[in-house]
Amino acid sequence: MSEKVPITVARGDGIGPEIMEATLKTLEAAGASLDIHEVEIGEKVYLKGHPTGIEDATWETIRKTKAFLKAPITTPQGGGFKSLNVTIRTTLGLYANVRPCVSYAPFVATKHPIMDVVIVRENEEDLYSGIEYRQSPEVCESIKLISNPGSEKIIRYAFEYAKAYGRKKVTCFVKDNIMKLSDGLFHQVFNEVAQEYPHIEHDHWIVDIGAAKLADTPEAFDVVVMPNLYGDILSDVAAQIAGSVGLVGSANIGDHGAMFEAIHGSAPRRAGQNLANPSALILASVLMLIHIGQSDVAAAIHNSWLKTLESGVHTYDIFKEGISKEKVGTQEFAAAVIGNLGQKPSELKPVCYKEQKGPSHTYTRKTIKTKRELVGTDVFFYAASTLEAFQKKITALSLESFKVEMISNRGARIYPDGMPETFCIDQWRVRFVPKSGSCTPEKCVALLGELVEEGLDIIKTENLYHFDGKPGYSSPKG
Repeated sequence: MSEKVPITVARGDGIGPEIMEATLKTLEAAGASLDIHEVEIGEKVYLKGHPTGIEDATWETIRKTKAFLKAPITTPQGGGFKSLNVTIRTTLGLYANVRPCVSYAPFVATKHPIMDVVIVRENEEDLYSGIEYRQSPEVCESIKLISNPGSEKIIRYAFEYAKAYGRKKVTCFVKDNIMKLSDGLFHQVFNEVAQEYPHIEHDHWIVDIGAAKLADTPEAFDVVVMPNLYGDILSDVAAQIAGSVGLVGSANIGDHGAMFEAIHGSAPRRAGQNLANPSALILASVLMLIHIGQSDVAAAIHNSWLKTLESGVHTYDIFKEGISKEKVGTQEFAAAVIGNLGQKPSELKPVCYKEQKGPSHTYTRKTIKTKRELVGTDVFFYAASTLEAFQKKITALSLESFKVEMISNRGARIYPDGMPETFCIDQWRVRFVPKSGSCTPEKCVALLGELVEEGLDIIKTENLYHFDGKPGYSSPKG
């Protein structure tokens, strides 16, 4: 075997230590050439007083190794703790989350026996950036960020994945009939990148009907690329309808590192009982072996795992009378996989990774040339008053450089031409545009001073820009 490849391993929380033990035994038995560096992350570290769930020294261990194999962790409830999974992905630039969702009929019960879908999920932005604020007694805000570079990186990765693994089609799911700017940008970049891959079919679905189609007819899809939140939700849906979320591993890939994990959580209620299915983490380790160049070992483990499914040796979560032959625990399942090393499945399709190389490309950030012009500002106010009272106060303002163009509440226009039936809360948005001449940052700052002098309670502002003459902001509904 070649020189050992350094990897970081975290045993995690809940069922994590049990399924990691099973996975490590399988890797060792299969002859994986690994130099393992163990670290502790998650619940115990949170409770030691580290709000991120990870110590500084652990970052250096992860950064110095070729891959990070991580069992599920538990984030303590309350206390404002942020998801460590999100922190690791964003800090290390692991922008691509890849989740293969495959059915294993008839050995694992499913209504979709020929399902083979790969969800490629953007991993760094969208609502998962975690930028949230409580703005008033009645309102909390979460900011959805979709960027051109972030969209291009993940979309290009999806096409490169399809190219590398002989996939025929890449599908984009977004909600750009409503979020025309953010999801619209993702869709626009998808169409642009798709033109560079003429031999790969591409299509687009609005995420709601796309989700329904995925749940009903998953065989219509091949590779599906999505923004972060949709990808997280629908990869769990896809995994479950394929057979079980307990059978799906995932890869988190970046330009400078990679993390591999099960898609499921730490299931603390099952901890310490030798019940949990280690399959998702075993398959995550297969993805890791491919990534670090040990494809022969990856194929050996994957084929022995498939053979184990065929033999009817199943953990409780997939055990089914008439199909399964033996119900086993976590470690016994791993022992069965180890016992089948060197064998291939006879009914399920064997895997071969010798000739395959994973997606490989380097993203080069481009300068987007556009004329950006400041044309006004939206100011958000807190006011626990009626629609009539707030509108009267705002429209009576006598301002030096600005006039009120509109007032909205929760995105619905209430002035001009509002409706009395519109239900309003205590956060209000007012759009100010110049009375004449150009809009400048100095004028916007002066406006805020005038509003404060009028006794108005400002929550935040959003400047309004035109890009090449087109509005870069939404208009209120109504």
